[in-house]
Amino acid sequence: MTDADGPQALHAILDDDAVTERLDRALARAFPEVSRSRLQDLIRAGHVLRNGTVSLDPSVKVGPGAELAVAMPEAVAPEPAAERLDLVIVHEDDDLIVIDKPAGLVVHPAPGHDSGTLVNGLIAHCGASLSGIGGVRRPGIVHRLDKDTSGLLVVAKNDLAHAGLTAQFADHGRTGPLERAYLALVWGVPEPRIGTIEAKLARSVRNREKIAVVRGETGRHAITHYRTEAALGQEGTVALVRCILETGRTHQIRVHMSHRGHPLLGDTVYGGAFKTKASRLSEAARGALDTMGRQALHASVLGFAHPRTGETLHFESPLPPDMRDLIAKLRAGP
Repeated sequence: MTDADGPQALHAILDDDAVTERLDRALARAFPEVSRSRLQDLIRAGHVLRNGTVSLDPSVKVGPGAELAVAMPEAVAPEPAAERLDLVIVHEDDDLIVIDKPAGLVVHPAPGHDSGTLVNGLIAHCGASLSGIGGVRRPGIVHRLDKDTSGLLVVAKNDLAHAGLTAQFADHGRTGPLERAYLALVWGVPEPRIGTIEAKLARSVRNREKIAVVRGETGRHAITHYRTEAALGQEGTVALVRCILETGRTHQIRVHMSHRGHPLLGDTVYGGAFKTKASRLSEAARGALDTMGRQALHASVLGFAHPRTGETLHFESPLPPDMRDLIAKLRAGP
């Protein structure tokens, strides 16, 4: 076991009126800056002392007056390599960083994308200030944007921020200030122009790389609120729509809008059947759509409570040049 009296050690003595509860819960209450899952790992690894004795069972009961000590190992180096990227940083402090992600940038290393990702860039940018997420010196990804979706993304720098932000995203803003809004260009003009799409989502049984709307007991609850901002093109060929997420499922906006009959422009996965509609666009608009080469989706608004101070933070990102250019060409007409 690591020295429980070293510089990385945490100590606590439970109050005389403390409740009797599991060791991992008592530790999480005593040290809220460390996630419960991380504490469970430390217990099993022999890094926790209960009344001076190593305790390997997270479920063992502790009560009033118990003396607890946790030896926090130094964070190990991250597996992804540091790579210098031109990141657009909207906000940064000791706990978190907010990025305005460009389209085409993958968030996290994965098969086929083991370098050049946002995580690689963040390790290069602020790796020295990362105190370790789950014991690894890496940025804490609490939500993601698809590779070809642009916009705002918040990343945690330490366990406290990671736990606090994860809880807010899991709560979907029901009891806090979490806010996420997207701007999308869709085929056709939704009717009604303001509405809510509530449909369960699950991995498609026909194509495991796609998400599909499902019925019955299967699937995950998903709700998207939308508002049509403008009708564009000839005869309402395209609409600019603001989507507000009440839940945050994989591909949620893309699947919900396609399910409603209004897939996103440029979405080859969920809007392939609408390719012929491009013939109704002006030549300039078709060229702008081809140049964009991605689904027309931008994470424009992000708000949340700072996990340490509780301050409500609010950020807005303007539409990127490719979507602005397409909108301008649609408004220009034939």
